[in-house]
Amino acid sequence: MHTRSPLFLVILALVCPLLFAQKVPAGPAATALAATPDAAAVKKLIQDQFGSGYKPLPGYTPLVADFDGDGIEDVAVAAKAVNPLLNAVEYHYTVIDPYHSYFGYGNPKLMMQFGADDPRLEGQAVLIVHGAADGGWRAAQPKSKFVIVNLPYIRLSLSQVLRHKKPLAAVAAEEPDKVTSVIYWDGKKYKYEPMGADAD
Repeated sequence: MHTRSPLFLVILALVCPLLFAQKVPAGPAATALAATPDAAAVKKLIQDQFGSGYKPLPGYTPLVADFDGDGIEDVAVAAKAVNPLLNAVEYHYTVIDPYHSYFGYGNPKLMMQFGADDPRLEGQAVLIVHGAADGGWRAAQPKSKFVIVNLPYIRLSLSQVLRHKKPLAAVAAEEPDKVTSVIYWDGKKYKYEPMGADAD
């Protein structure tokens, strides 16, 4: 009588389950936070977290990434603002001006009085929500919120900067004069850094 070796039986026992295994599709919970919000979600986010003084800018895609490096997804949204300082206390957000801070004049209360050099950019802002552990940027009470004012941009996209040799997500802004800059979290605040003309 022919007998099979024990090694053959062990290999057969290991291989058979693999042959019949099926790939399980990722459930909605696995992909929910990674999805880019649609127009309705952006409008609700702005209304709930920043108030009625803001409207989403058409033609700009929300940027979802971990901007503050805590492992939780955040979101950055291009918006038009009537008066960013008006609802800051009520909605618990911080108005900042990294662009003029880079040049030594970072007081948003003072610099917003001068208005934008280009009338098309008047009132533009970038709204950033740092997500909380219980829901990311969609949480009812986010970790923190910022309104970036006076940043001249005609296009926004995701980028990266190196901080302590570690890549960190950043918001890249294409400015009207073709200079590309980045806004990034340095561990304590958002900073502006120009990258050069005609940079990709």
